[in-house]
Amino acid sequence: MSMDNQCSSATGAQVTILVVDDDQDNLLLVNYQLLQLLNCTVISAQDGQTALTLAQTYKPDVILLDIMLPEMDGLEVARRLKQDAQTQTIPIIAVTAMARSLDQELALEAGCDDYVCKPYEIETLAAALDRHLNLSSLLHTQSQTNLG
Repeated sequence: MSMDNQCSSATGAQVTILVVDDDQDNLLLVNYQLLQLLNCTVISAQDGQTALTLAQTYKPDVILLDIMLPEMDGLEVARRLKQDAQTQTIPIIAVTAMARSLDQELALEAGCDDYVCKPYEIETLAAALDRHLNLSSLLHTQSQTNLG
């Protein structure tokens, strides 16, 4: 688990993002990208059970969830999060290499609110986060980052 800097939504509230991926390199990359985009609090998990615990403990504003996880896959994690009164309203964005339309349907049926295919353009991830976090400056900040 790692926690870094903080950011605020358009309403001024602190934003926390839980990133769940079993690949350490992917976690580091997404963490870096989120800090470049948002400078927010990032919490990381490499397996489903840890993700459930962290979601209940920290109540993140959004969860970026890999579907292919060891022991408990992301679909089961999404189902459990949506069945838990403490976590059922947290938006879940599936971030996965599973790109078939059937995979997307399964993720949405399991409770994911959005879907981003790996490898993704940072703009795609930023747009998904903006849809669920209502960050007024997210896309503007992101476009400035790409110009530099």
